[in-house]
Amino acid sequence: MVRDEVAVRDEALRDKEVQDEAVQAKEGLAKEGLDRAAAQHEVAVQYEAAPKAEVARRSPVSQRQGRARSATWTRRLAVAALVLAALNLRPLVTSIGPVLEEARAALGMSAAVAGLLASVPAVCFALVGSTAPRLARRHGPEGVVLAGMAAVALGLALRPLAGGTPVFLTLSGLALAGIAVANVLLPVVVKQRFPDRVGMMTGLYSMALNLGASAAAAVTVPLAGAFGGDWRAGLGAWAVLAAVAVPPWVALARDGRRLTEGLTEQQAEQQAGHQAGRAAGGDAAAGAGAHVRVARSPMAWALAVFFGLQSSSAYVIMGWLPQVFRDAGLSAETAGLLFAVTSVLGVPLSFVLAAVAGRLRSQSGIAALLGAFGLAGYAGLWAAPAAAPWLWAVLLGVANCSFPLALTMIAMRGRDGATVIRLSAFAQSVGYVLSVPGPILVGALYQHTGGWRGPLAFAVCLMVPQIAAGYLAGRDRQI
Repeated sequence: MVRDEVAVRDEALRDKEVQDEAVQAKEGLAKEGLDRAAAQHEVAVQYEAAPKAEVARRSPVSQRQGRARSATWTRRLAVAALVLAALNLRPLVTSIGPVLEEARAALGMSAAVAGLLASVPAVCFALVGSTAPRLARRHGPEGVVLAGMAAVALGLALRPLAGGTPVFLTLSGLALAGIAVANVLLPVVVKQRFPDRVGMMTGLYSMALNLGASAAAAVTVPLAGAFGGDWRAGLGAWAVLAAVAVPPWVALARDGRRLTEGLTEQQAEQQAGHQAGRAAGGDAAAGAGAHVRVARSPMAWALAVFFGLQSSSAYVIMGWLPQVFRDAGLSAETAGLLFAVTSVLGVPLSFVLAAVAGRLRSQSGIAALLGAFGLAGYAGLWAAPAAAPWLWAVLLGVANCSFPLALTMIAMRGRDGATVIRLSAFAQSVGYVLSVPGPILVGALYQHTGGWRGPLAFAVCLMVPQIAAGYLAGRDRQI
């Protein structure tokens, strides 16, 4: 009897404990539900209170629109930077000619040194341009061009203040060094920033380059006149244009560093993939992107020879064409006007030619056609310079458009930006070395023979290998 009462009492206690646990579980669930509802309510309140602009910013559509606007702004910035840089690649050279007599008298510069001054750009471009790839790998193409533009501005600003020839030449060399690295790296920037518009963008900055060269030759004397005939002011004024080119490259260099940092992460992932490929026996595929030896490529040598011979022809035209017309009996004013026609033709033609060439798979035909114009122009000067001087000037002006064609081909022959850097440095460095003897030999032949038939025959002979090299360099091949 007692045992039954104990059992009943124990069962009642267990039932009470079960009931208590059920009540506690219900209360816990209720509390948890209340807490969750409160949290959801708080989130809703915060969402409702958030600014509409912040909500819009977080939407995928708005993010895509923001990236598109940023990309558009960056491309416009790159266009402005390229054009401004190109405008400053030649005034240092072409501005000195119109005031060379006054500069020589003030600096005590001999005729021999003045002649050397005309050859310094090509030598400097060859020597300094070869350092551009290493600098670009360390600081990025945009950063190196920025430093180059700053050097151009500084050299142009300080050069007129020089009290003697050595300082004048040193400051000229500083600015030329900046021009040299920009010469090499602008095609690289075009390749990286405008891979689908290489021809058009090369034509645009080639047009700006010709415009800067022509403007400096034509405006330096009037600028000096505006400052009381001071040749130093006429030369120094071009530093302002160079200074204007610096800020866009500051912004572009910052953007370039951001892109480089992004590429570094991607390259790390790609490297991991390459290592996995090698572990699976894929060594050949992993090594496909190995360093390209540009100097061993026949295509690179064809580009270098073409670049050098067209540069040599351009220096002959810039240095001697007015004298050819004057010796033929034309007045100094007419000879200057004919030379201006030759120079100005390059402004629109450079843009059109490079844009067309960039759309073609092969540029061999264009290179041969431009060479044929050069042959006709030199042959006409050889046979009868005064018979049709305007025709000869136009023919040679068209032939001078080989320069933007060479830049376009350099950008199109490289498979990627790194290869274009090395190819541009090689072709321009070797090419400028090859261009140095041409104008000197033309001058020597002119002095030795006392006439222009021998020098012009030599110029005609140079056009033949230029056509051959251009034909080979223009083939649809990549390094």
